[in-house]
Amino acid sequence: MKQNALRWLLPLTLCASGSAQAVVILQYHHVSDSTPKSTSVTPAQFTEQMHYLRDQQFQVLPLEQALTAIKAKQPLPPKSVVITFDDGYNDVAEHAHPLLKQLGYPYTVFVELNAVEHGYGDAMNWQTLQQLASEGATIANHTADHSHLIRKTDGETSEQWRARIKANIEQTEAAIVANIGHNLKALAYPYGEFNGELQQLLTEMGYSGIGQHSGAAGPYSDFTAIPRFPVAAAYADMSSLKLKLNSRNMPVAALQGAESQLTETNPPLLTVTLDGNDLRREQLMCYIQGQGAKAPTWIDADTFTIQADKPMPVGRSRYNCTAPSRSSNNYYWFSQPWVKLKG
Repeated sequence: MKQNALRWLLPLTLCASGSAQAVVILQYHHVSDSTPKSTSVTPAQFTEQMHYLRDQQFQVLPLEQALTAIKAKQPLPPKSVVITFDDGYNDVAEHAHPLLKQLGYPYTVFVELNAVEHGYGDAMNWQTLQQLASEGATIANHTADHSHLIRKTDGETSEQWRARIKANIEQTEAAIVANIGHNLKALAYPYGEFNGELQQLLTEMGYSGIGQHSGAAGPYSDFTAIPRFPVAAAYADMSSLKLKLNSRNMPVAALQGAESQLTETNPPLLTVTLDGNDLRREQLMCYIQGQGAKAPTWIDADTFTIQADKPMPVGRSRYNCTAPSRSSNNYYWFSQPWVKLKG
């Protein structure tokens, strides 16, 4: 059986009946009027979103607190949210940090080491990051070079790949410790790409793995495949974001066929076993990126399969599945990312 093809996440006795067991992790890149729309929110949008969190009394937590609870499979405060930024752009310091400081909201910036040290892509330098860290930010690992971690070089063996990727991650973490003092051991995967081999390496290194696939995180989340909701472009719309902010951790007790890197089986067949009684199974619906909605096939009362009608394309794609809660107007949300390499 392939690495990570079958994941047993939790004993089936754990109940996921309350939103107190979930945390919504938001992923931002730029906060600016002049950066690419695909990775940006405007300062006005960001202000509206943060004021919504304040006005609706969301609990904005440090990422470390959320990760500790997820790993221990412990409940979190109701309406928990974590704010994260990838790449560490200067516009975060200029436009996001003052508001977050004013509101007293902790947040995490995932930095690329080479960009910080060489000023690539308008990245913050260590001095700016130190200032942010002194005022409530956590600085964490986004690799040394923002490379596609799952891709081996020509002729590279698995052992050589493991050594190269481990060194990349450890070099970045050591620089963060030396310059900031933070040692979160949380890796935000560049491009959101990971596979079972990389997840196993992170587990051995004692790291969590933070993705870019959507969904609320919680006790049913894989610690090396933690979801985040990207916030940019169309995904920055407040009506859409409100739904996501109130989403719940899908009670996925087991997954089969969850190897994210596609090789032989395409379209991939995903088998999902659910737990708990709060989720309305009869209303569960899945969405295939680029192919639209598709109803699951139920094997029994708790287990369904979902498979796209057409092969997934080269690049990154997802299966998203949602279902309403019986006890509230909120939705359970689960996303399975896929990545298919060229050649």
